[in-house]
Amino acid sequence: MDSFEFNKIAGAVLGTLLFVMGLGIFSDALFHHAPPKVAGYNLPAAEAESAAAATPAAAVPLPQLLAKADPKKGETLVKPCSACHTFDKGGANKVGPHLYGVVERAKASVEGFAYSDSLKSKGGKWDYEDINAFITNPKGYASGTKMAYGGEKDPARRADIISYLRTLSDTPAPLPTPAKAP
Repeated sequence: MDSFEFNKIAGAVLGTLLFVMGLGIFSDALFHHAPPKVAGYNLPAAEAESAAAATPAAAVPLPQLLAKADPKKGETLVKPCSACHTFDKGGANKVGPHLYGVVERAKASVEGFAYSDSLKSKGGKWDYEDINAFITNPKGYASGTKMAYGGEKDPARRADIISYLRTLSDTPAPLPTPAKAP
């Protein structure tokens, strides 16, 4: 290759680079954006959490929620639970115990199921408040429980689930009476 051909190739490469750099400078001048006043991004999740913490929602008492609860909705809400629990009378235990007759049943009392020590130590019966607390946060209610479910945060959905569980009995337990407003 002679020097003339090399000069043509080098000139084409350098000319292309010069054109690209000039195009970049021209586009920066045409589409100039002012720098942000504050570096970084606003995270809306953090603002929403702080606003929710500042204004807590008025909690509706469980008896009032149960009075309005729909067992049919609860039946659809427990479909994912059937992976670990059965709902039939005399149903077999799976990963979790059967849930027929769970309302007002003694805690950790299903024959043939190995409960965690934390749940065994609770004692008493499964009343509406205890079931509500357990469904809200199983690990918070009984640390060490084997239940992998993360919990249901919506109180209305929990009431629907509890209302459905109440129907799973030969003699359903009476609903708690809502306290009358003064």
